[in-house]
Amino acid sequence: MAVLIESRPALEEPAVVRRADRPYWRRNLPLTIVLYVVLALGSLAFVYPFLWMIATSLRSLAGVGSSGASIWPREFLWDNYARAITSFPFWRYALNSVLTTLIPIVGTVFSCALAGFAFARLRVRFSGVVFGVVLATMLLPGEVTMVPQFMLFNNLGMIDTLYPLILPAFFGSPFYIFLFRQFFSRMPSELADAAVVDGCGWFRMFLSVYLPLARPAVVAISILLFMGYWNNFLGPAIYINSDQWKTLPLALAGFQSVNGTDTPLLMATSVLITLPCLAIFFFAQKQITNGIAFTGGR
Repeated sequence: MAVLIESRPALEEPAVVRRADRPYWRRNLPLTIVLYVVLALGSLAFVYPFLWMIATSLRSLAGVGSSGASIWPREFLWDNYARAITSFPFWRYALNSVLTTLIPIVGTVFSCALAGFAFARLRVRFSGVVFGVVLATMLLPGEVTMVPQFMLFNNLGMIDTLYPLILPAFFGSPFYIFLFRQFFSRMPSELADAAVVDGCGWFRMFLSVYLPLARPAVVAISILLFMGYWNNFLGPAIYINSDQWKTLPLALAGFQSVNGTDTPLLMATSVLITLPCLAIFFFAQKQITNGIAFTGGR
């Protein structure tokens, strides 16, 4: 009778973790600590003015001088925010800001996505040259086109209206056209082939296939546009003359000239105006990072 002898495997020696296989922070622990300390100090330097603005908005006028550079108010006067809303037509200016922000976002996203799709998927002669010309317009500073654009809207009778702040958005922006073009270029070409087999034209293909798939880029670009349009001061200062069509940044400049000595009221108004941008960026910073990272390569 054959005796089967089961051989027991030899005990394996614990593998020695090589230095190269360790995480970066463990391989360079002192350098990592130094970097975190530097980043923390830099973040504190950037966030301190905003914390001081919030603290000042909750102080009394006498408490501003006695508190100095402290970022913790001794008293919390929430009535300053109520006074900031009622001391000037806040909601009318807010409505103008909403109109000159949301409508241009829709126009910019749609026009830039359409142009980016055309540059990414339409294979026509000299399309690369045209795309290079579009990117070259980014080298032109805004001051170069400011005067011709003002003369154009003046001849059209649109000065002191919201049209000069809305209509240019529907003609696209070269930077966002570039981002959409990079995004659509990374999509598989089989999508276009399948859409052609189903009988879709180019515009229907764009609306039904590519634009819904471009949600990360749309969200990221919309957030960046929101912060730019909401804080736009130069455009309203050039085209708006009457008090009826002022936006919040432009109204804040006039409010500062009248209530410049009432620092808590001025800071409370500034917090209310910047609050939408801070809230959107805080809750959507991951979408911004993902959208920009996905459009960065091909």
